[in-house]
Amino acid sequence: MLASQRRSVILELVEESGAVKVSDLVERLGVSDMTIRRDIERLSSDGLLERVHGGALALGDTRSSEEPGFSAKSLLQRAQKQAIARAAAQRVEVGSAIGISAGTTTYELARAVKDIPKLTVVTNSVPVAQLLHESGAPGQTVVLTGGVRTPSDALVGPVAVSALRSLHVDLLFLGAHGVDDRTGLTTPNLVESETNRALVGSARHVCLLADSSKWGTVGLSTFADLGDVDLFVTDDAFPERARAAVREAVGSLEIAEA
Repeated sequence: MLASQRRSVILELVEESGAVKVSDLVERLGVSDMTIRRDIERLSSDGLLERVHGGALALGDTRSSEEPGFSAKSLLQRAQKQAIARAAAQRVEVGSAIGISAGTTTYELARAVKDIPKLTVVTNSVPVAQLLHESGAPGQTVVLTGGVRTPSDALVGPVAVSALRSLHVDLLFLGAHGVDDRTGLTTPNLVESETNRALVGSARHVCLLADSSKWGTVGLSTFADLGDVDLFVTDDAFPERARAAVREAVGSLEIAEA
């Protein structure tokens, strides 16, 4: 297969699913990891897709307002997300009340804590609530906020915000579309941003779960500053310069080995 044909296949797959992994493309196209990475870099340079760690994302009309779906995002940085979730789950105690925001990394956190008994979990994530309903440990209570469902399977809007204002959790596990030392934690969805602010307001402590590819990404709306975060858990590919910036702003930075 010619390079141009291979790149056409890659672009078609990205447009169909919203995201692809390098490892999947290697297996499907029968070429080396380096070849696929060069193809993705070329397509990214041509403005046809967005190159991310471990794969590629489809482009929206406006990147700052683009909101990939839950399934598309779950394909990317899976090992990193699982490592982050395992590390963060060590902070959860039996019988505590925790919040879990919508997102694919926070979904992995839910998987990591599902066997902890007597938890009360407040979430605006449909997949998280379904996971815990089906396989959660005895004595767990799941509170689903209600609201309008987004492409990332979050429940947002006035109903969600109203519910969160009357709830209080010991520890919130929070995801973000992007993290930056100037703009803080951002999302492409204005209504989800408002709901995330309510989640932060309901929590005694905030734990941010964000893999290294999120650093430097800026979404349309800021919903929290880095200074609002008590613990930031990320993976070992997190840049050194970013680590210094985070340590100045947050309570604690934890690096999980993927």
